[in-house]
Amino acid sequence: MSFEAALEKLHLARPVLKNESMARHTSFKVGGPADLLARPVSSREVAVLLQAAAAYAVPVTLMGRGTNLLVRDKGIRGLVLKVADGLEEWAIDEETGLLRCGAGLSLAAAAHKAAELGFGGLEFACGIPGSLGGAVYMNAGAYGGEIGPLVAKVTALDEVGKEHSFKSEELQFSYRHSALMEKELCVTHVELQLSLGDKEKIRATMEEIKAKRRSSQPVGEASAGSTFKRPPGAFAAALIDQAGLKGTRVGAAQVSLKHAGFIVNTGGATARDVLDLMICVQEKVWEKFRVRLEPEVKIIGEE
Repeated sequence: MSFEAALEKLHLARPVLKNESMARHTSFKVGGPADLLARPVSSREVAVLLQAAAAYAVPVTLMGRGTNLLVRDKGIRGLVLKVADGLEEWAIDEETGLLRCGAGLSLAAAAHKAAELGFGGLEFACGIPGSLGGAVYMNAGAYGGEIGPLVAKVTALDEVGKEHSFKSEELQFSYRHSALMEKELCVTHVELQLSLGDKEKIRATMEEIKAKRRSSQPVGEASAGSTFKRPPGAFAAALIDQAGLKGTRVGAAQVSLKHAGFIVNTGGATARDVLDLMICVQEKVWEKFRVRLEPEVKIIGEE
């Protein structure tokens, strides 16, 4: 029996898609096809899919909402496991402020849901569209806040579908990094410790952050957020701007005119366009400032 035949016998809630364009599943709107793409709706389905892939030696690529992802033009071989569009359950203990979410829930949605009940801590995340699982994986942050300090517990499945739990101190959070990056694990649930606050102040802070984001970032354009990590002692966007690179294009990929830290797809860009523009930016910044910019966006797939 083939792996595809085995998948058909699993009675999943939704069919596994074949030769699915990754441009449809990433905010950059670029990327070649995935051989197979599954969108599990529960941790049980995640486990079953991982077990089947392990049994047939099929490579698995994990993704959340695709907002920090650049997929190369030849796509992804094997199975893409999209832990979003499902695993979006949400519950908060109103006495302790412990928020338990499915890994597919967007970080922005979690921030707004918590704010409605007067719980703070996630204000910084009100405009971040990525999933909670992805946010914990790379310790997402913005406007002086990060997800890591809020994490109480993470539940994840290994490559054969076995469940593991991790407390915050085990995840070794640092700037745009967690220990999950060194492990072959699929995050399914996240617990965050929030604090009760003044509902109106929390909402006001979130509105201020959203206004700043709208005024300074290319909101609504196809991108993957900040393209490069913040280098020690500097800001990537400032270096790119000072190097005179705003508006620089390769094909339909462009350094945003609004925020130099973003590369945007102006319409019809290929992953090769984006990658070549990233290389151009890195080379120019190195030549001018002797600073090496490292990608913040995760690059996967075949050339």
